[in-house]
Amino acid sequence: MLILVTGHSGFLGSSISAVMKEKMDLYSLGRQNTDVICDLATQIPKLKPSELVIHAAGKAHSVPKTEAEKQAFFDVNVNGTLNLLKGLEQSAPLPKSFVFISSVAVYGAEKGRSISEGNSLSATDPYGRSKIEAEKLIQDWCAKHNVICGILRLPLLVGAHPPGNLGAMIKAIRKGYYFNIAGGHAKKSMVLAKDVAGIIPKVAEIGGVYNLTDGYHPSFSELSHTIAKQLNQQRIYNMPKFMASFLAIVGDMIPKFPINSSKLAKITSDLTFDDEKARKTLGWQPSKVLDNFSVS
Repeated sequence: MLILVTGHSGFLGSSISAVMKEKMDLYSLGRQNTDVICDLATQIPKLKPSELVIHAAGKAHSVPKTEAEKQAFFDVNVNGTLNLLKGLEQSAPLPKSFVFISSVAVYGAEKGRSISEGNSLSATDPYGRSKIEAEKLIQDWCAKHNVICGILRLPLLVGAHPPGNLGAMIKAIRKGYYFNIAGGHAKKSMVLAKDVAGIIPKVAEIGGVYNLTDGYHPSFSELSHTIAKQLNQQRIYNMPKFMASFLAIVGDMIPKFPINSSKLAKITSDLTFDDEKARKTLGWQPSKVLDNFSVS
């Protein structure tokens, strides 16, 4: 079986490639250091026929500061997906299965517990909306061409040398300036990148839309202490809620301030997702993040 992986050199894409190359012939697409070098946002790739396509390429979640940055989510996540599908059509025969790496951001939730795949897709931010549009494109295309369609909606991805907020958290703990807010009791869904990679062959076989989590949903406090222990840091500081609230008020008036009321509400609220559908349908049995996460 020939398998095409987009976003091959990204954080999750590299984990997927490492798992898949042991089972199948791997064929990669990206902007550099891949079999097919292509910027999907602006180009239609020339591809070999593949039985399975794993679309992990995309613009990662961040807070856009300009209209151009907002548009970039749609250029990469939506137009990039459309160009990939056009490339697949030009490389017939079409794949048997298509697996898309999406995000729990499509639900548009800032707080809540056990949010399931049946919840409405209510995202209003550019990242979440772009993922919703990409999902719809893929579902319609797969239905039209009789291709098995799998969509994985992922929460915080955990693994060695992670990017984004988790990477920033590790850096802050390593340098000794990380603070939990109000005890860090808020629980957040997380999942190990290697577990996501491992379930993809089953998703490709069955299809469907699935949330994936580790099933435990660690708190910020638990995660930060796990990281600190690995880094031999003796102490994690805590900022009381009243102090954080005061700083958030300041942040509401100063645009580039590190915290504001919206960020504070997110940091101190539970946000967890239900993966029971994956457990029943796919036999999803993930590892617990706190027991299996290594920062290096």
